[in-house]
Amino acid sequence: MTDAATDLPSDYEQSPDRPVTADQVPAVVAEIAAGAAIRWIWHNELDGRTYRIERSNGTAEYVKWSPDHPEIDLGLEAAKLTWTATYSTVPQVLGHGRDSATSEWLHTVAVPAESAVSATWKADPLTAARAIGTGLRMLHDRLPVADCPWSWQVADRATKIKKPQHRTLIEQAPEIDRLVVCHGDACAPNTLIAADGSCAGHVDLGSLGRADRWADLAIATYSLDWNYQPAYEDELLAAYGVARDDDRIDYYRRLWDAT
Repeated sequence: MTDAATDLPSDYEQSPDRPVTADQVPAVVAEIAAGAAIRWIWHNELDGRTYRIERSNGTAEYVKWSPDHPEIDLGLEAAKLTWTATYSTVPQVLGHGRDSATSEWLHTVAVPAESAVSATWKADPLTAARAIGTGLRMLHDRLPVADCPWSWQVADRATKIKKPQHRTLIEQAPEIDRLVVCHGDACAPNTLIAADGSCAGHVDLGSLGRADRWADLAIATYSLDWNYQPAYEDELLAAYGVARDDDRIDYYRRLWDAT
């Protein structure tokens, strides 16, 4: 059940979205596809993979597959997606399970929109930055802090600090500006944008939890430099509706890098 791809190019993370055949994917992905076309979308440094399944009726689905790793819990992500779906647009969970003692999968419905780092939106970074900003504000306003069972605050994240010299970040945490339910990985690729340039939803909510809104905003603006030129950081913040706070941005970027 876990026969995974062994003959795929090594540059899929840099050049995603290619067709593959059923024998080039984990067996559980081929079973879910049931003969439908499969495209390889993403491959991360922990060997986690994302596949797109394109049905003959024009609909699409995604399957994440991952070997076990302390930083990946697809069952937890499934729970967070299901909770968030009550309040905001995220992929509908179709199933989750383990295909071996050492790997798991998550199956979702595709949201009909493009990632903010698709070719369409890389060519229009101003619209993308604004959509990311308005999308984060929508998420932060809609998700109820009091009902959220997960935390992403500094004390919780401190357990992932890898180098002793960075542990001073725990004591350096700024006062919370506004406690919200954060996305937890607000990098540009995780915002979906509709054809009209508006935010259509979010993906990859594995780190979702309560935290200061700047924990998201610092990384959303940070990631613009990785994906667009020019980056339009201030336009993202204006679309969100907040004045730039360089101290909090600097702190949460340092915490991100340390963890």
